[in-house]
Amino acid sequence: MSEEYTTEPLLHPPGARHAVPARPAEVREAVARAVSERCRATHTACDTDALADALLVASELTTNAILHGGGVTDFRVDVSGPGVRLSVSDGSDELPVVVPQPDQQGRRRPGGHGWPIVCRLARDVRVSDLPAGGKCITAVVPLV
Repeated sequence: MSEEYTTEPLLHPPGARHAVPARPAEVREAVARAVSERCRATHTACDTDALADALLVASELTTNAILHGGGVTDFRVDVSGPGVRLSVSDGSDELPVVVPQPDQQGRRRPGGHGWPIVCRLARDVRVSDLPAGGKCITAVVPLV
């Protein structure tokens, strides 16, 4: 089963405009729902550790889009095969930073762990430029 999510159930015709999640909690709910639906449809047990990894990746991508990209402009979740594909878009052209740079006094600000977490938990991570500006980060998190 495959589902694309944009904060409202897919009861609208394809191509209809939907609201975009504004908070990590909304994205986590969408991912949990999509994975749960897949498990029900395929009559398989959901691996709770794998689901936790997918939820963490979704939270980190969303949080990074909010903090560093001007907010989430699009979100999609697709559950098929042995993984969940998460795509989060934002309006910034800047690439994610692996290690935050120290400020002028040599101090490091708190945080900076989200991108390394995403890269560690996902088996495939891609950053794509969007035609109208901004970027889309897609990560595939294994569910088995």
